Amino acid sequence: MFKKVSTVFILGFYTVFCSGQQVRPSKSSEIYRELKTLKQLPKVLYLAAHPDDENTGLLSWLINDQNVETGYLSLTRGDGGQNLLGTEQGAALGLIRTHELLEARKLDGAQQFFTRAIDFGFSKNTTDTFKQWDENSITADVVWVIRQFRPDVIICRFPPTAAAGHGQHAASAVVAEKAFRLAGDKTAFPDQLKYVNVWQPKRVLWNTFRFGGVNTTAENQLKVTVGQYDAQLGMGYGELAGLSRSLHKSQGAGTQSVAGIRTEYFTHVAGEPAKATLFDGIIKTWTSQGNADIDQSLDKIISAFNFNNPELSLPALLALRKKVMALQDSALRKDKIKSLDRIILSCAGFMGEVVTSQPEAVAGDHYHFRLNLIARAVNPVVLENVKWLSQSESFNRKLSKDSLITIEHDIQIPADAALTEPYWLSKPATNAATFSVPDDTLIGLPEAESPLNVLLDLKIGSEKFQVKLPLSFKKLDPVRGDVVEALRIVPALELKFAQPLYLVKENEDLHLSLNVKVNSNKQYTKGVLNLMYNGERLGGTDVSSLNGKDTTIDYIIPKDKLATIHSSRLPLDASFVADGVTYNKKQVLIQYPHLPSLQYFAPATVTVMKGDIQAKVKKVGYIEGAGDFIPDFLRIAGIQVDVLKDGDFYGNPNEPAENNSQNKLSQYDAIVLGVRANNTEKKLGRWMPFLWSYVKGGGNLVMQYNTNQDTTVDQLGMYSFSIANKRVTEENAAVRFLNPNHKLLNFPNKITSDDFKGWVQECGAYFPSQWDAAYEPLFEMHDTDEEPLQGSTLYARYGKGNFIYTPLAFFRQLPAGNVGAARLFFNFLSAQKN
Repeated sequence: MFKKVSTVFILGFYTVFCSGQQVRPSKSSEIYRELKTLKQLPKVLYLAAHPDDENTGLLSWLINDQNVETGYLSLTRGDGGQNLLGTEQGAALGLIRTHELLEARKLDGAQQFFTRAIDFGFSKNTTDTFKQWDENSITADVVWVIRQFRPDVIICRFPPTAAAGHGQHAASAVVAEKAFRLAGDKTAFPDQLKYVNVWQPKRVLWNTFRFGGVNTTAENQLKVTVGQYDAQLGMGYGELAGLSRSLHKSQGAGTQSVAGIRTEYFTHVAGEPAKATLFDGIIKTWTSQGNADIDQSLDKIISAFNFNNPELSLPALLALRKKVMALQDSALRKDKIKSLDRIILSCAGFMGEVVTSQPEAVAGDHYHFRLNLIARAVNPVVLENVKWLSQSESFNRKLSKDSLITIEHDIQIPADAALTEPYWLSKPATNAATFSVPDDTLIGLPEAESPLNVLLDLKIGSEKFQVKLPLSFKKLDPVRGDVVEALRIVPALELKFAQPLYLVKENEDLHLSLNVKVNSNKQYTKGVLNLMYNGERLGGTDVSSLNGKDTTIDYIIPKDKLATIHSSRLPLDASFVADGVTYNKKQVLIQYPHLPSLQYFAPATVTVMKGDIQAKVKKVGYIEGAGDFIPDFLRIAGIQVDVLKDGDFYGNPNEPAENNSQNKLSQYDAIVLGVRANNTEKKLGRWMPFLWSYVKGGGNLVMQYNTNQDTTVDQLGMYSFSIANKRVTEENAAVRFLNPNHKLLNFPNKITSDDFKGWVQECGAYFPSQWDAAYEPLFEMHDTDEEPLQGSTLYARYGKGNFIYTPLAFFRQLPAGNVGAARLFFNFLSAQKN
């Protein structure tokens, strides 16, 4: 059921909205490209499954060479992948990758779209994928994007076959073809037609590829030459593509910027076949569409464009605007006026921002803001009116050329202002693989527009414009300079557990610690803390006062209450009731240098792992890989964890390095390598001989999974083994113990098949396919209808010590509070104690 989102046609003229926190003029070269794009009518929608699936080289060529408006539709936000930057997984990782895509699009110029599909992890075929995704609802989302964006050509990155290499990849091709056929059908998803018209693209193509050893290209396919040099960019489109793709930093997707032309290949999927070009049979120009006068005006503007003085184009652009406003096709008019208004403001050199000095605000409170405005054109931009959320103020003030004006104003944040968070995370997901959104018309958007905007009524010549300026936070960073970000609305009071997990053994009290953070100026003199399990109050306490902005509350749940809960995984919910209002949200704040500050809110919950969880180690050395939670988990379990650096291996330079290292490393009961350490830690090659010496002398080395991409060392173990892209994606796959009496399965925890129950997303990935006879595999497992795999854990004795290679997905299971996975991991760490 579609629910309407607020319109962008306000007070009889169009609204200019900048997706960033400021409206700023484009560079002259960008204005020139936007003018040439305004002249072109075709559109292209590129479609795949994940962030980094897109062919950035082709996108860059379409936008900058063909000047064709192009969008990338990623079915998912990459929630199910791994994170090379930090410990974020799931929704948090999807939020990071959404904004990495947006940063990439700023470089190559494409638009970005998504569906509600959640990346649930690797799947091997479309049958597995559509067990998780509802094919009809995902197809409806793609139809909605097609009807809104109105592309003439749809290009798929993948085929619907096994050649796609991933079930979600293949599924993207399936829904693309299905949506292509339904987008022009009035009987398909009729609720959408309250807001958009049907739209029938001309064709669907598959952009064939060479990936590794798979080559799906052929010389009889449609060929396009891309990668040409662009003097306005100062680089070729392949070089621009490398820069764009390298912004997928959480995936470690850094890509070479390759100069020179290359060939892209396409094969027909559906619709009218293309014989010579991607745009065969498509109306390309305004003249062909019946508006030759618009074509002629644009030709004159483009030929006369002055890169050093773009404001000279303003009179012709304002005259052109009248012609575009007279178009009968409302969808085309709306689309082109949006682009044209952006060009006009850029030619006028207009900049606007509304900023305050603090990053967070609370609904109902007042804050001081500065409205900064400037224009650089001789022909004046006139500020007619400012609407400060709920109050309007008339000005009729000319913006003098290149003179900054600042207007200060106190603004009250509306009492009903929503918390600042991604629209797709504001409601619980409908199921494990589909986001629930508060307004169906938001579907497809990378993010929603800010609901808190100052509206400017501007006049340039005789034309009127309305500009939205979102409420923003601005600071001077000593390293980065000016930082302008969205003002983040937060709750008046937040509640958060001091740690994300707690471990408690049978017959022990549970000691919890919570932090109450007051964000408003309101004073809370008393409140009630409630702890709930499965909807029932498990404990709580009265709080007489909150001391300052942050208060820590310690609480003990006695063992007799815990004994009544017959579960090894206890999700506890916390709430704080004060003055009749219930607060139960915690802030999740994500900050990386290449992204704006990202925020969403989750329930104030914590997972308690309860059961017989034994660990016989006290001190562990850890070599960091891609971000994972395991060092934090070990510390929560009471184990000292030292992150190892160069000095821990080389020691005193006046003594033999190996002796120093041996003495240093021997203090650890176990040394653990983080996930993908061989892909991320470039010093590992120098460290490996010391690690082998540590094992030989009686140490215990546990290595988690690695891939074959961008490796540091060729041989990871003391004895050789080969990693393959073999995995078990079914969490409930049966596990056969190859040697139930093995010490790793019996000390200090007796491991049974029950310990593999309740695993999440996958059992493991990148299993070894071949290994030296010195290794002993511990388990056999497989996905449905596939051959058994024995590479999920390899054990070898080396000298006096132990080496364990395990691509089991502990980095997912331990944050999820899986007790069985914890018991098994502690056994691995305790191998030398047995």
